[in-house]
Amino acid sequence: SAKRFLSIVNSELGAIRYSIKPLNAAANIKFQPYLDADVSNEDSNYGEKFWDIIEANASSAEAYIVTKTKKLDFHVGHAIRFSLYINGELQKVDATVINQEKYVGASFEVKAKAGDELVLYKYGAVISSLNHQKGTFAKVLTGLLDSALGKGFNQMLKEQANAWEDVWSHSDITIEGDIAAQQAIRFNIFHLSQTYTGEDDRLNIGPKGFTGEKYGGSTYWDTEAYCLPFYMITHGQKVARQLLLYRYKHLEKAIENAKKLGFSDGAALFPMVTMNGEECHNEWEITFEEIHRNGAIAFAIFNYVRYTNDKGYLADFGLELLIAVARFWEQRVNFSEEKGKYVMLGVTGPNEYENNVNNNWYTNLIANWCMEYTDEIVSYVKKTEPEKYNALVSKISFDEKNEIAKWREIREKMFFPINEKLGIFLQQEGYMDKEQVLVKDLDPKHRPINQQWSWDRILRSCFIKQADVLQGLYFLEDRFDIETIRRNFEFYEPRTVHESSLSPCVHSVQASLIGDIDKAYELYLRTARLDLDDYNNEVKEGLHITSMAGTWISIVEGFGGMRVRDNKLSFKPLIPKQWKSYSFKVWFRENILLVIVNGESITITNEEGPSLSVIVNDVTQTIASESNIKIAK
Repeated sequence: SAKRFLSIVNSELGAIRYSIKPLNAAANIKFQPYLDADVSNEDSNYGEKFWDIIEANASSAEAYIVTKTKKLDFHVGHAIRFSLYINGELQKVDATVINQEKYVGASFEVKAKAGDELVLYKYGAVISSLNHQKGTFAKVLTGLLDSALGKGFNQMLKEQANAWEDVWSHSDITIEGDIAAQQAIRFNIFHLSQTYTGEDDRLNIGPKGFTGEKYGGSTYWDTEAYCLPFYMITHGQKVARQLLLYRYKHLEKAIENAKKLGFSDGAALFPMVTMNGEECHNEWEITFEEIHRNGAIAFAIFNYVRYTNDKGYLADFGLELLIAVARFWEQRVNFSEEKGKYVMLGVTGPNEYENNVNNNWYTNLIANWCMEYTDEIVSYVKKTEPEKYNALVSKISFDEKNEIAKWREIREKMFFPINEKLGIFLQQEGYMDKEQVLVKDLDPKHRPINQQWSWDRILRSCFIKQADVLQGLYFLEDRFDIETIRRNFEFYEPRTVHESSLSPCVHSVQASLIGDIDKAYELYLRTARLDLDDYNNEVKEGLHITSMAGTWISIVEGFGGMRVRDNKLSFKPLIPKQWKSYSFKVWFRENILLVIVNGESITITNEEGPSLSVIVNDVTQTIASESNIKIAK
């Protein structure tokens, strides 16, 4: 049997316990604990080896390797220490030491009688030059392993269990009556919680986390659009703030990135794919055209502030970023004399099965909203933090009067493609020129189409990879009535193949909003069990970590109907017929709430924090500290 874990108490440590017991005969058992740096890249450049060895050594009880990446002088140190026990007694083993260039460890063989229990403990430490001086690696690794052995496996495991118990106490979702749904949400919450802890604002969340090398561990707009709500509401304000600071610290490079593309005067375009603020993507139709990512980053600031009420972030960091983004949108549009409107040409929306289109409705919408929100925050910071505002004006040469006047002009005259006959917003100009085929009429042998069709065929089709128009209706839901959302949902969802892992969750939330609970449940299961059931036939490349946050969103915002309305938490709960009940917790400012929904009622308990007003089914209720309310549905 085996027990192993990577510590969330000390993220630089891990431990393994292997136990072997011959049951009915004596046996010779061989052990070979090792470190192997002779590994290949499994991303786009398959077979490429990216480690150079700085030093490596091993003895009969430990081994270490210090490596660096070939292209950058980034060092990683790895060390292990191991010991063998038989029936609880530490053994002195006669080990053969293995000291190869990229492979170090030891090999030893032990004779065991029937009934003997052999236990091998292996402690591992991993550090990098991100956090440690290169010349100190040996000392740091030794100290970490000494600490691990000093505690021992059982104590480390106990600390690990206690730490996870604390995580689950704030983040768990329970579902009664549906084992598949319960398994899926906990699987997703576990991976989200071990992928990002918010300890370091230099770090972010890759779409695959640490489960696969696809995307190279880089950050996309997924973080702001999908992950932020989960971490903000289950792990707290500080963790969410770190995600925002990650982008703020890349603002200078985002301005440089925009400048390379011909923008000026402090306009910023954040990278589509990045680790350190540099653009890492090399496909022009994504890198240069999928510019809606700027909007997601701005929206994350809005979303964070409305949930946490941390308005100090706006004066300290947020407004500077918002102005840079608004400046980008101002320069990216052009005025169409033919339309008498401002237009956005040559873009790629969230639906990446369309490239280089004109007037993507979502991109135009989020650009318009960014300029409006920035205008609002300029007024707020100027009024509440005049000294900080004046310092910022000087720092970035902000011409308040003329720049805001231009943003307002663009907003008033922005073009939005619509189809009046159908009463829908058009994904982009020309979308209705495509042959309109529904996904249900697509031969299953052709799915996923990105694995079966040429790009020429995909781009000419009407099929949608993920929420595009519906992404805008999700973000800015308050600006549209339910019937408008329903019409657009009923038009676009049947044309959506959901071949992005980020797609089902947005559709599930909107299906709940319009009251289509069966569709919402179907899409919840798809997003929740995407990896467990390998819907898209690609789990071998790694799990879909960022979309796992969408699973949480599907329950809390979808079935739970949770929003912030009038500066209060609001709930409009639904429950799938497959469930008897479900529950989740919400960390909202000073309060931690437990929400329980069943077929008859919703119960909200104010577990921590002062008295709080919430809105349930459009009625304001007050919950005293350490008390609850129960409301019939």
